[in-house]
Amino acid sequence: MSAAPHRTAVGDVIASAPAPGAPNGLLAEVTKVIGETDEGTEVQTAPARLNALLGDDTAKGSVPVDPAAFDIDELLPDVDVSWSKTADAHVGPEGATVPLGSLRLDVRADLPTVGKASASAAASVSGFVQIAPQVDFRYGGEGADAAPASAYLGVSGDWTSGWSLKGRAGASATAVRIPFATLHADPVLQVGPVPVVVNLDLTCYIQVSGDGRMTVDVEQSLQGDFEAGGTFGLGRGWTPVSSSDMKSTPVHTSVTTAGSVQAALGAQATVGLYGSVGVVADLAPYVRGEGTGTVTGTDSVFDADGSWAVYGGVDLSGTLRLQLTIFGTPVFQRDIPLGALHREWKLAGGGSPS
Repeated sequence: MSAAPHRTAVGDVIASAPAPGAPNGLLAEVTKVIGETDEGTEVQTAPARLNALLGDDTAKGSVPVDPAAFDIDELLPDVDVSWSKTADAHVGPEGATVPLGSLRLDVRADLPTVGKASASAAASVSGFVQIAPQVDFRYGGEGADAAPASAYLGVSGDWTSGWSLKGRAGASATAVRIPFATLHADPVLQVGPVPVVVNLDLTCYIQVSGDGRMTVDVEQSLQGDFEAGGTFGLGRGWTPVSSSDMKSTPVHTSVTTAGSVQAALGAQATVGLYGSVGVVADLAPYVRGEGTGTVTGTDSVFDADGSWAVYGGVDLSGTLRLQLTIFGTPVFQRDIPLGALHREWKLAGGGSPS
């Protein structure tokens, strides 16, 4: 004899993968049953907590995001997108083979120049960002006071970029950020019968700052990985996780005249559950040039009454958001900074003989 079908009741928790009317997935608790309609049972709901659904179950998963699953909005005219799925090779717009499972964005953007700068000093940034992101989720079962014993939410992945900064940009001490593409995906981690929907948004950008006096011609390639998120444990609450291991190769460096400039080709990621943002992370690989006196330098050859240097670096920053309480963990009173991860290395430089 089969069991009678379950009728929807107040207190039921509903979890749904992305669907029309709930593009980020749905996690809700039934607060009132209104009645039956031709399309099913009509109910009123309120936001629910994940621990109310998973209870003492445990779950752990790192799911690579299929490049084809991203909705992409190109914000500048000269942006090319290429991607590959597993077991499917693909060639990018520059003719370079994209590693399997990666998404690549090629971009070129003209930058504002200083005053009546000559054509030879016209400023631009060009290059590519290649990323293979994955969302990371962990739930450690129910602990004390109905909070989970442990939890984690974050984003990680491999990063490759190759780019150049040329000319004399009309920069200012306050960094100017130019987004060139936004991306969105909703990967689903299946925990038994429960679809756990992780929302991932990426905004790729160019960012420039400086004093508007330095003319540069710099190329750099960068490769490595990153991880950013938040982890929860009973007794210590939520704590940030951030790490990045990047290696840089200078392809070409040239600095003319004194001054300073810094340019980044980076990405901001937001990660959430069922439309509720929990982690915001900003990964910004950059190149920085500085010079004093009258300087002309190219790679290891220089002619200077002063000194010059070009540095590569990476900044990783962000916050854990109040909305991480969707796990059923205690409410924190404010957003928690991830903590600034900053690494820098010298690419090239020189100075006048002593």
